[in-house]
Amino acid sequence: MMVSKRIGRRQFHFTVQGPNFHEVVAEYDRLSFPDVPKCGICGSDNLDLTARVAQDKFKYTSVKCIDCRADVTFGKRQDDDQTVFLRKTEDGKLDWRAWEKSDK
Repeated sequence: MMVSKRIGRRQFHFTVQGPNFHEVVAEYDRLSFPDVPKCGICGSDNLDLTARVAQDKFKYTSVKCIDCRADVTFGKRQDDDQTVFLRKTEDGKLDWRAWEKSDK
């Protein structure tokens, strides 16, 4: 099954597989994040998916704004680390974080 997600002006396609219909749908459900039309900080649609590893052990995946460098990070469920979601604030909005320049 092909799953499409729109991130800003880009369209991403994911392929999910399974030995039967139920497992294919279960794999689809693991991509439980919505389309992200624009940056929650500056409003730009110039977004991309990014992945990085911090301290050689922590893996982060996020939607990043190319224009202002803000991002919203994906989280994983504790009981199923294959299911991803975009982090949200207590009021249900995507938890966009403005970029902060590091002094390092």
